[in-house]
Amino acid sequence: MNQSNLSLSSGCMLRKATSGDQWSIRLLVFSAKLDPTQLNWQQFWVIECDVYGRQSLRNLVACGQLRNFSGAQELGSLVVASAWRGRGLGTLLTQHLINTATQPLYLECLGERLAQFYSRFGFVPISFEDLPQFPSTRGKSSLKGKFRFSQLVKRLFRVPVVFMEHRGNS
Repeated sequence: MNQSNLSLSSGCMLRKATSGDQWSIRLLVFSAKLDPTQLNWQQFWVIECDVYGRQSLRNLVACGQLRNFSGAQELGSLVVASAWRGRGLGTLLTQHLINTATQPLYLECLGERLAQFYSRFGFVPISFEDLPQFPSTRGKSSLKGKFRFSQLVKRLFRVPVVFMEHRGNS
């Protein structure tokens, strides 16, 4: 999947989040019932679009972040507002985050449908045991430590959590 093939519709803009986006990001994440912890607006990219074709009325309609861990990054908190789905915004944002990543990239998602979506970008399912165990450094925790809770929920409650690693575009 090549980002040059993707483009935003007229009136939409992809940009780095600002401090003014904090509450809109939180609302999008809460509305999608995603993990509300570790929402650091400085790590987010957002897509905002004109409402009713008016640039003076812009809404944040999608967001996603690259969380930094010791020796790895996590693509997380990717949400497209329900009224804006089906327009390629999630695809564009996912590809942008992959292209922006500077370390090995991982994610966790709920269910096979999302796993299939991410597999289009070169993510492959891996077991919890195959997640990297980088030691914590300079205040950064390990990715495996963060995913440990999801693994526990997966085992105890049979929640269909899928751990994935980016291995390049297919």
